[in-house]
Amino acid sequence: MSGMQISIRVLIVPAVLLAFGCGGGGDGDADTGGAAAADAVQVDEATAGRVVGTVSFEGQPPAPQPINMSEEPTCAEKHEGQPMNPVAVVGADGGLKNVYVHVKEGLPQGSWPAPSEAAVLDQDGCVYIPHVVGVQVGQTLEIKNSDGLLHNINAKPSEQRGFNVSQPTNMTTERTFSQPEVMIPVECDVHGWMEAYIGVSEHPYFVVTGEDGSFEIANLPPGDYVIEAWHEEYGTQTQNVTVPASGEARAEFSYSASMAGAFVPLGEPIDPHGRHALAAGGH
Repeated sequence: MSGMQISIRVLIVPAVLLAFGCGGGGDGDADTGGAAAADAVQVDEATAGRVVGTVSFEGQPPAPQPINMSEEPTCAEKHEGQPMNPVAVVGADGGLKNVYVHVKEGLPQGSWPAPSEAAVLDQDGCVYIPHVVGVQVGQTLEIKNSDGLLHNINAKPSEQRGFNVSQPTNMTTERTFSQPEVMIPVECDVHGWMEAYIGVSEHPYFVVTGEDGSFEIANLPPGDYVIEAWHEEYGTQTQNVTVPASGEARAEFSYSASMAGAFVPLGEPIDPHGRHALAAGGH
């Protein structure tokens, strides 16, 4: 399947939550000591189940919109043919790509230690890869510049401090997030067509669909859940599912062109310095 697959083992370890502000440095709250370890959720893999499904696009897909990269021929040469806007990518079988699917409600109370492996957001060919990325609270996000030319990463969260970081050459910038938030828009101030979205979850039960639109969220404790699908152009949908012990629940989502321009949760970006309100992000 082309969507990411989540398979976790939750251990009792302290969760360290960090948030970094504009230009580096951090002001996030660090959760240390025995309390976090005592509250860590343990999942019995012998009885854990999963949610599987597909996000599909019904009807005629929108025509791909070309990106004019004439001002950056170095980036344009990295693409086969005309680079296209990744807002609505529909696969051959009608699957919708770049949909963030996550467990919105129903998980047991407690802390979910962040994975040690970093998530990656790359700038390659003057586009963000992937277009939508999921991270867990406290997990490192590596933001790379693979183009070797000037990029400016302007992240505009509403629940935590934003950051606006320049990368003048090939390099990597690391950030973490202290609060869950769906979604955080990211822009490049140098190249106006560059957009990405970061979904921050307090737990590991999230996935971003590939071109076939399929998804799987594994290692879920048995129980009743609300599953939410988020798309930048077509909005959000939710479904209620019951995951049986050692079993499987299905959640199917469907979008169409008539949903374009739907309300998409993004929030008002905050001013990390507290001096004035920034302009609203997103579309």
